[in-house]
Amino acid sequence: MNPLSRFGSAGRDAALFLTLACFWGTSFVAIEVGLPHFPPMLFAGVRYAAAGAIILAYAAVTADRLLPRGRDEVASVLVAGGLIIGIYHGLLYLGQMHVPGAISSVVVSLSPVLTAVFAALILDESLDRFGALGFLLGIAGVVVVADPDPANLLSADILGIGLIFLGCATFALGAVLTRPLRVSLPIESMQGWAMLLGAGILFAAAAARGESPASIEWTFPAVVSLAYLTLVSGVVAFLIYFTLLDRVGATEINLIGYLEPVVASTVSWAVLDHVVGAQTLVGFVAVFAGFALVKRDALRTRLGLTDPATPSSHGYDAD
Repeated sequence: MNPLSRFGSAGRDAALFLTLACFWGTSFVAIEVGLPHFPPMLFAGVRYAAAGAIILAYAAVTADRLLPRGRDEVASVLVAGGLIIGIYHGLLYLGQMHVPGAISSVVVSLSPVLTAVFAALILDESLDRFGALGFLLGIAGVVVVADPDPANLLSADILGIGLIFLGCATFALGAVLTRPLRVSLPIESMQGWAMLLGAGILFAAAAARGESPASIEWTFPAVVSLAYLTLVSGVVAFLIYFTLLDRVGATEINLIGYLEPVVASTVSWAVLDHVVGAQTLVGFVAVFAGFALVKRDALRTRLGLTDPATPSSHGYDAD
């Protein structure tokens, strides 16, 4: 059992929720701090190789099973490791070479909206006109953040946001593809294997890009950034995530994505003296509004405004 699961009150859940939002929100800034000292794919690969090894060791001690069994569990590890860890983080780190972490966090907050759209397309879950409007609002929010200039569509900022958006879509696709799979492997074991597989993919991409370990600059900011991403926003944050996922469900977990830009912007301002402009804030509000429309029934249920037994009009379970 996860050691954090002994904290049972709603107040403790809220504290864990805020802690997780802080850990994951600051990760965007930590990536920004570390990237000048690491090649991007090696940076992400080292982070997830270390975090995966630690979580798998934790699973070996606490979980009732360590190895995946059967086609569905192997497929789940492959999808999570390939899409959610490997490709998503590769594109995220490449994108953050061009845009600040605060802006990256706003683009990534579109992930729950894209997840709903992929679920409608792949799993035949219905998406009504409000859900479609929510998707369009989310896309509009990202466009506002990107602020594309028709005369310079290949600018570094546009390229960075485009890479992060593709990574976000890859993450959402992976989340949807794992839904139909029948898996009983403990989530700690699943996550550990997925992280190690994703790290292997990132190392292969680093080799393909010609990235060399010799080019890493082991400065103090580099070491602090890597340690923070591995231990705090990696291992500790995922243990908190496992606890909250079991206790409050996926809708509340999705809401963490909308606190992360607030945390990332605040820390980016305090540490790096970066100020988020009004246009980015408008884009973020549009993305959040899109999420609220897509998940409106689940949010109403969680807020006690509708009967939990009433089925969602667009086929989404709150969990």
